[in-house]
Amino acid sequence: MYRTKNNGELRLADVGKQVTLCGWVQRSRDLGGMTFVDLRDRYGITQIVFNMETDAALCGKARELGREYVVQIKGTVAERSNKNAKIPTGDIEILATEITVLNPSKIPPFTIENHSDGGDELRMKYRYLDLRRDCVRQNLVLRHRLSIEIRKYMDEQGFMEIETPFMVKSTPEGARDFVVPSRMNPGEFYALPQSPQQYKQLLMVAGMDRYFQIVRCFRDEDLRADRQPEFTQLDCEMSFVEQEDVLQMFEGLMRHLFKVEKNIDLPPLQRMTWQTAMDKYGSDKPDLRFGMEFHALKEVFPQGKFSLFDQSEWVGGICVEGASEYTRKQLDELTDFVKRPQVGAGGLIYIKCNTDGTYKSSVDKFFDADDLKRVAEACGAKAGDLILILAGKASKTKVSLGQLRLEMGNRLNLRDPFNYKVLWIVDFPLLEWDEEAGRFFAMHHPFTAPKPEDEAMLETEPGKVRANAYDMVINGVEVGGGSIRIHSRDLQKRMFRALGFSDEEAQKQFGFLMNAFEYGAPPHGGLAFGFDRLCALFGGEDSIRDYIAFPKNNAGRDTMSESPSPISQAQLDELFLKSTAEKRD
Repeated sequence: MYRTKNNGELRLADVGKQVTLCGWVQRSRDLGGMTFVDLRDRYGITQIVFNMETDAALCGKARELGREYVVQIKGTVAERSNKNAKIPTGDIEILATEITVLNPSKIPPFTIENHSDGGDELRMKYRYLDLRRDCVRQNLVLRHRLSIEIRKYMDEQGFMEIETPFMVKSTPEGARDFVVPSRMNPGEFYALPQSPQQYKQLLMVAGMDRYFQIVRCFRDEDLRADRQPEFTQLDCEMSFVEQEDVLQMFEGLMRHLFKVEKNIDLPPLQRMTWQTAMDKYGSDKPDLRFGMEFHALKEVFPQGKFSLFDQSEWVGGICVEGASEYTRKQLDELTDFVKRPQVGAGGLIYIKCNTDGTYKSSVDKFFDADDLKRVAEACGAKAGDLILILAGKASKTKVSLGQLRLEMGNRLNLRDPFNYKVLWIVDFPLLEWDEEAGRFFAMHHPFTAPKPEDEAMLETEPGKVRANAYDMVINGVEVGGGSIRIHSRDLQKRMFRALGFSDEEAQKQFGFLMNAFEYGAPPHGGLAFGFDRLCALFGGEDSIRDYIAFPKNNAGRDTMSESPSPISQAQLDELFLKSTAEKRD
């Protein structure tokens, strides 16, 4: 037996016991007559004591230990005189009687501690070392706990976990597919699934009326902090349900997770329509941890005084409490922020509500004090507040103002990661128009059902049709979304026509699903949660990378295994593919 206890297990009640521990050397301290070694495994740290007076040879051997050596220690548990309240085992130490080096270690390229000196790329290259750090390890522990609690809840609610294929048919709509060449079918390809969407609908046709799966999915997209080429989602589907049934079921799941993991009793989740979210926050995933709701100001400003406002489709502002003392430099920074291409505003207008009751604005030469006072009243601003205003095309300007709102939330430290605001967004548009492509695309996916009362407009006014869809948002992050699905072949054909598919194209791409609808498909709906995002939110972080054991970098590369990488010509020949060099020739 290599060990009898782990390094996070021993307490005062174990004093006097003979134990055997194994682990990695976190650090070693040579104090002359005594040598102290901190031994670490995934359960914790235990202090080991070597005494020169009682065993000089053993103490000498301990002094030769390097960081990250793998060792076995035998000894007696003793009460620690200089206790360490920062660790669970801080009341005890081990008086070593024997040490065995199981494997030496090279000097690590960075310190294996919570506050490491290793940069992101270096730590990702040696991810197996990075995972030894307690902060990263605890992220994976959190992920494990959440997955266990999800499975408990889903099982109690009568759901079955069913696996769906990883090699599927490539279909249009959505992100780019990762494709896999088929050796046995030359010139043909599988796709890795972006989600199990069509298969879970087929499971409903098959009578598996409550399905779930914690499943790996793949999307060939540009990456960012909350996006990876391969990711995990909690995928769910239910038969014989309406929207309210789905919302209640998964509101219950979220309430369960917050209670068991955070000891938080979530209140009933707020419901907000997509249109309201865009009008008040400029985002379909609003962060409700702070205010700064939009105020429409086009009708408040007098007409004919400022051509920009007169010519703009929409003029709107936010009131920033207590920010009237912002300096010219700070206001210039905000102006530069809104002019960034990713924000897209042409400029920024401000009104300072000074503490002495006066007003100072970047448009003073166009509007008098009474005009500015009227705007301040419309925004609910008081002395000491700052009003920030954007103007332009309504849809674009609202989104830009929404990004400015979030920037102010960050600057004023209003976005506490452990202050959780959870809500449902409902009544999305079914379709969105793409000017460049000159056609409609599905806002969610082409299997989303329209609101029954809007179904008649699918051919006549498709842009006005609302989807029977819903998203769950936590602290400005969309953690999950879903819809009631189309279960009628005829309605599914109409949906594909609205998306610009001919009947023949729809049959070629999605015929297996549409054919299944002719064999008694039940009404059904569901949703999927981004499991990596959910873990990061529970951990109070923005990035999902440290909640994934082996993530990719922003270029989609695994710098540890050096993938993706070229394959041999022999492999290419087996797959009937040409090398890059052959293609150039």
